[in-house]
Amino acid sequence: MTELAITEFDRADFGGKDEDALVALWDRAGLTRPWNDPRLDIRFACAAPASTILVGRLAEEDTIAACVMVGHDGHRGTVYYVATDPDWRGHGFGREMMAAAEDWLAAKGIWKLNLLIRGDNATAKGFYEALGFHAQERICMQKEIKAAATPKAG
Repeated sequence: MTELAITEFDRADFGGKDEDALVALWDRAGLTRPWNDPRLDIRFACAAPASTILVGRLAEEDTIAACVMVGHDGHRGTVYYVATDPDWRGHGFGREMMAAAEDWLAAKGIWKLNLLIRGDNATAKGFYEALGFHAQERICMQKEIKAAATPKAG
């Protein structure tokens, strides 16, 4: 069985090979969108003590095969950019990354975990249901803040 070594993203690697590998993984996993700069998202996640990016490396290759961005507001945790390289799906890496995210949150005293998935993503819905997640009767609302047209990370 292939081993996955999970560590926090090296904040000293902004613009380096690991950042490039994360963005490439998100692209391959279909998570990037033209209106979101994934490199800016990496910087935002790494700039605050209440969030991080956990990366899962294939131990024998030092290749990033899976990741999860995780953060909290002091009460609820949230995960984003949960990804497994399509070539490595089916090896349990997604489950490992989610367990690592839960452990990271639990170590900070956080006892709830939220996530958002697109309504038409039946595969993701099934994956998270198998991990014990359930749909909530909520409406997710969003508003762009014009004053923050140029996001600043860190």
